[in-house]
Order: sequence, then C-alpha cells, then structure tokens
Amino acid sequence: MSSLAGLVIPCKAAVAWEAGKPLVIEQIEVAPPQTMEVRVKIKYTSLCRTDFFFWEAKGSSATQLFPRIFGHEAAGIVESVGDGVTDFSMGDHVLPVFTGECGECRHCKSEESNMCDLLRMNPYRGVMLNDSKSRFSLRGNPVYHFIGTSTFSEYTVVHAGCLVKINPLASLEKACILSCGVSTGLGAALNVAKPNKGSTVAVFGLGAVGLAAAEGARIAGASRIIGIARNPERFEEAKKFGVTEFINPKDHARPIQEVIKEMTGGGVDRSIECTGNVDVMISAFECVHDGWGVAVLCGVPSKDAVFMTKPINVLNERTLKGTFFGNYKPKTDLPSVVEMYMNKVLDLEKFITHRVPFSEINKAFEYMKKGEGVRCIISMDT
Repeated sequence: MSSLAGLVIPCKAAVAWEAGKPLVIEQIEVAPPQTMEVRVKIKYTSLCRTDFFFWEAKGSSATQLFPRIFGHEAAGIVESVGDGVTDFSMGDHVLPVFTGECGECRHCKSEESNMCDLLRMNPYRGVMLNDSKSRFSLRGNPVYHFIGTSTFSEYTVVHAGCLVKINPLASLEKACILSCGVSTGLGAALNVAKPNKGSTVAVFGLGAVGLAAAEGARIAGASRIIGIARNPERFEEAKKFGVTEFINPKDHARPIQEVIKEMTGGGVDRSIECTGNVDVMISAFECVHDGWGVAVLCGVPSKDAVFMTKPINVLNERTLKGTFFGNYKPKTDLPSVVEMYMNKVLDLEKFITHRVPFSEINKAFEYMKKGEGVRCIISMDT
C-alpha cells in the first residue's frame, strides 16, 4: 500500500464555486477510501460536454450543487484501496468511469444491458454511496463530488465498481478520453448500429461523440459516411475520421431527412444521432431506409423533451434504438477498447486538439464554449 494509505492527502483541485464562473485552483484535503472505494492519483483528465453542461447549470436538467469538483474523463494510478476491494492494487493503471458495474444487479448480469442499478450515472448526488459523505474538504467544509469521479483534482476517491484496470503499457494521456465521449460514440456504431461492410451511415453532430461514431463506422467498413453539422469548420476535421460527405442543414430549406433520402436513393442503412436535439433525433430516424434501416440515439435531450414521428415510419420496418455509454459495460468491455488503441485499430491522437497544464484548466472551458477543437487534455503534472 501507499505510504499515504489511511491518511488524508492535501492536494490541488479545480473547484467550481458557482455556476458558469471560472474554476479556482484550491488546496483541498482528500480523505482515505472507505469500504469498496479506491483513491486514485489522476495523471491526465479532459473536459467533456457533460462537465460543461452541469458547470453552466442551465436548463431543467441542471443542478445547482456547489462548491463542486467536476471532471470524469481521466486516467490515473491507484494510490490505495478501501476495505473489501480485491480487484485493484497500488500502482494499477485505471480509468475512472461515470457509470459503474457492480456485477450483482440484474443489469450487470444481463448480456444486453450496461445500466447498473447501483452505480448508474447520477449527476444530482454529490456524495459517496457508502456513507453519503464527501471525501473532499476545503477549510473544514465539504466539497461535492460529480458523477462519482471528480477528476479535476490531483487525487480523487471512486467506488471500485466505477474504476477500470487497463494495460499498464497504454498511454494514460491518450486512454483518458475513453472514459466517456469517445467510447460512447464508438460503441454506438460498433455495438448498436452495427453497420455492415459497404453500408451507408449518417452521423448527426460532429463533436467528440459524433466523430467517434464516424470512426466506429469506418472501422466497421462503411463505404459512405455522411456527416451532418451546422458548423462547417467541423467538416475538414471530420475527414480524418472517415467522413466522406457533409451536409449543413443551414444550406437546405427542406427537412434534412428528405435531402438524405434523395442523395442515398431512399435512405441510409444506419444513422447515429449525437446532438441531443429532438428535431435532429426525428431527422436521424426518418432518414434511414425502410425495410432495414436502423437509427441510434446517443445524444442526451432535456428530461422533459418529447419525440414524435408517424407510426408508419416504424411499421415500414425502420428500427429506433437508444444507447447509454455505447452499450459498453465499463469494467468488462473498456479494457478491450484500450487494446483496440494499442493495436492501432483505433487512433486516439486525432481526437486530441489541445493540451493545457492543470493550472490553465479554464482554457479548456474557453475552447469548448467557442466550439474549438475536439478534446483538450489537461495534464495534472505540469
């Protein structure tokens, strides 16, 4: 065990004190891990749209839970483990994940689901499951956790079921982006849409998730990948991920699904929606070919959003599916995704467009607010 095992660790963390305000680097204290918990030294982390959404705290799905330590795309090294933890040891290379795998519930035992009853993502809980307390404190006061990970801290405490052991030879800087967005899009393509070789795939939204979906379609052997986005600056970048054609809805007066049907002779074989916009979801479903078309939704809408389409679209043998984290069971499946990267099947470097030291973490928020780049890596050691 670490020489610090069982002790409180003082370290730096980027604390969000209020919605939409720059994070502040503070000296906090991180308590030891309790039963079924692991304390991790974070080496690299990244900003995801989910962090940004809850940091802004706008809309009906947001929550005003501050002060808080955000962050959930990350990679690190196990520092110490709590009672009952048998599958991790000091020095293991790990990915913290916002959704877990307890291994005991009906979802975990099912081959068809990755939505663990115990450790499913919960952005409204700011404490640990074990005792409903925070492991972070600042000047004697608790600081809230975020979706069980809180990786914008040099050290964090995670439930053992939300931690994935990976190949120690894998680059932690690259692997950290597999904790959320890239795996979500990649899995939406490979595990849910499952395009056949030579098929046509439409991807709605060309952020990190959409580009990962395009990458998945490319790996699967799709011959035609159509990217749909309102930001034309995304188009050149998307070519690196296998996108062969581009559509900007702003350039068309009619529904984009009609444009796609016309250019593909009746519709695409598969579509993957990565925006969370309900109107885009409808387009993604209605643009697939009757008889065999499959549309996959992985963008997250507001909780009160309503999806409407004509029943005939379903009766004509179009299939609509949803996915959570690309249908990957974190502990079971993510190590194999890391191996895809290690075996050069999956190129992670092209997702990384910016790098900043931890002291400049607010730059990552600025990049995302401006819509610049794909993923910004934040190095905790510089």
